[in-house]
Amino acid sequence: MGPLKGIRIVELAGIGPGPFAAMMLADMGADVVCVDRARPAASPEYRQLSGSILRRGRRSVGVDLKNPQGQELVLRLVAGADGLIEGFRPGVAERLGVGPDACLGRNPRLVYGRMTGWGQDGPLAPTAGHDINYIALSGVLAAVGPLGGPPTPPLNLVGDFGGGGMVLALGMVAAMLEAQRSGEGQVIDAAMCEGAALLATAVYGLHGAGGWGERGTNIFDGGAHFYGVYRCADGGYMSVGPMEPQFYAELLRLLGLNAAELPPQYDRARWPEARAKLAETFATKTREEWRAVFEGSDACAAPVLDFAEAPRHPHNEARENFIEVDGVTQPAPAPRFSRTPSAVRRPPPEPGADSEAILAELGLSAGDVAALRASGVVA
Repeated sequence: MGPLKGIRIVELAGIGPGPFAAMMLADMGADVVCVDRARPAASPEYRQLSGSILRRGRRSVGVDLKNPQGQELVLRLVAGADGLIEGFRPGVAERLGVGPDACLGRNPRLVYGRMTGWGQDGPLAPTAGHDINYIALSGVLAAVGPLGGPPTPPLNLVGDFGGGGMVLALGMVAAMLEAQRSGEGQVIDAAMCEGAALLATAVYGLHGAGGWGERGTNIFDGGAHFYGVYRCADGGYMSVGPMEPQFYAELLRLLGLNAAELPPQYDRARWPEARAKLAETFATKTREEWRAVFEGSDACAAPVLDFAEAPRHPHNEARENFIEVDGVTQPAPAPRFSRTPSAVRRPPPEPGADSEAILAELGLSAGDVAALRASGVVA
């Protein structure tokens, strides 16, 4: 099932955004074949990544990409694929013999997706970096954090996953759709720095219009007393976000506060004063007590849950927002399709777990596979 049933993707194994893009496509029904190393690194970090739930839903073949025979196997996989995803530094795939020219030479309809931090060209293209660096240059990191404090990394969600893997997945689907009409493939240059900036388009609009000030003084960065997080009596937290006047009035009513005794909602100069009053009020009850007060209301208030609590929340349970695969609780595929639902069809594979079956699909005999394995070309 899934809207991408019948689509085949070759994924050159990596970490972070590339696997996330491949996971999304696999969740939506694509047959994703992950080309893992023939000799996986033995470090605990690699083993942890190789078992990551980001690898769910696909099959794995172990191939030595530094061996010409291994490169040929990848090109044979590419010949029958709709798309390829790789996350090497610029030029590495070319040196391995599986760059865009070689792959499109075998399959002119192929969509070749490239995932990097800085992009395929530009002054920083050949240099190393991680999510925090990419979002730093995008302008996003400077906007996150408290007034008077340093910028706060928002996990690695903005660069790696939102501006990286998710943007690449959308690009792959768009280009594969176009290839069905034109009969021609193309190369996608997806850069996390650019994707992170794209996610901040609305904030850039506010900044350009003079509506965005110093970090920690704006509506969406915690500056507004009606859009933030408050500590409760038990150390838990409640989130509030009633930007509209009618929802803000509901928040104040349920908090037991008189609007006439507080500054006007959008009087920026007095937001700290109003925040102090709300903080004082939230500190009088536990998170669970406040949850019960606000549950079912239009006050735009919700408890702040951690990763252990979120799957057990009644709403998440009712919607089946989390699933268990091979004993591991994880987010369910999203979004939801009414006619062709997404699904996690298999747990994350061990590197090379499906080598025999995948190579057999290429026409290799059991003897051929045994010989390649004996020579270290495949695992």
